[in-house]
Amino acid sequence: MDKIVTLQAPGGIEQLQVMEHTPQQPGPDEIRIRHEAIGMNFVDIYHRKGIYPLTAYPAVLGVEGAGIVEAVGTGAVELKPGDRVAYAGTPGAYAATRLLPAARAIRLPDEIPSRLAAASMLKGMTAYMLLTQTYKVGPDAIVLVHSAAGGLGSILVQWAKHLGATVIGTVSSAQKAVLARKHGADHLIIGRDADVVGEVKRLTGGCGVHAAYDGIGGSMLSKTIQCLRPFGVAATIGQAGGPIPPVAVEELRPGKSLAHPSVIAYVADLDNYTRAAKAVVEIMRSGVTATIAGEYALPDAAKAQQILEEGRAAGSLILVP
Repeated sequence: MDKIVTLQAPGGIEQLQVMEHTPQQPGPDEIRIRHEAIGMNFVDIYHRKGIYPLTAYPAVLGVEGAGIVEAVGTGAVELKPGDRVAYAGTPGAYAATRLLPAARAIRLPDEIPSRLAAASMLKGMTAYMLLTQTYKVGPDAIVLVHSAAGGLGSILVQWAKHLGATVIGTVSSAQKAVLARKHGADHLIIGRDADVVGEVKRLTGGCGVHAAYDGIGGSMLSKTIQCLRPFGVAATIGQAGGPIPPVAVEELRPGKSLAHPSVIAYVADLDNYTRAAKAVVEIMRSGVTATIAGEYALPDAAKAQQILEEGRAAGSLILVP
């Protein structure tokens, strides 16, 4: 029997329960994957708490993973048992095996390890969405990346640098600053109480940044908007630091924009999903990947979620069945 972690109801980590699980037979156009690694993301925490409600309970958290195709349903002619694949955006990953629509399985090249793919796929798709769709970043852009040593932040820094942008990052500690510099950040603002707006203005000669990515939420979003230059774009992509208060439209003068993109909604469209996944595989081939800060056995999912939620991980966490 395999292991699976179920969420009994929205709430704390005590709602996560480890259970026995019998591998299921795939239906038409489905495959069964045996996970080699499962990626963890803040969306898992939002699902667990009910901030982003799931359709029914008990539920299985986790929206990305990588592993080996173990069984193939009728119609899934592009894949065969033994193929290495990864996926993102489809809940149900906290399990040793799972069923997945075949169209969501992305073939992995031999040179990309499953652990790196599982840690990078959703964050990479998010970075692709933010850097190419929310605001098209190029060599002339100056961008602000909050939590620049975190799971998503580290990929955003690397990918933005790959595109030629100048990157200003924020980090909570000197230790995380070392990691963010390693990823290529040009400038760093260190400390939870740092004067982010003042430092951004100083670093940009008073102009502000073209784009800013805020997964912190709480009172930080208002500061992030203040860091923009006219016609710049702030993307609010999470609330790790607390719920986001209402934003007055007057804060967007002159000509600033506030975006609230959702990667789960973005990749729900199969064309978007395929395009973003191919871009992520190519950028991983060039060396832009998540940094794995910790690996936990699948039954320790609750412990790993607590570490992720408390911001103690300088990088990405994965579960290993």
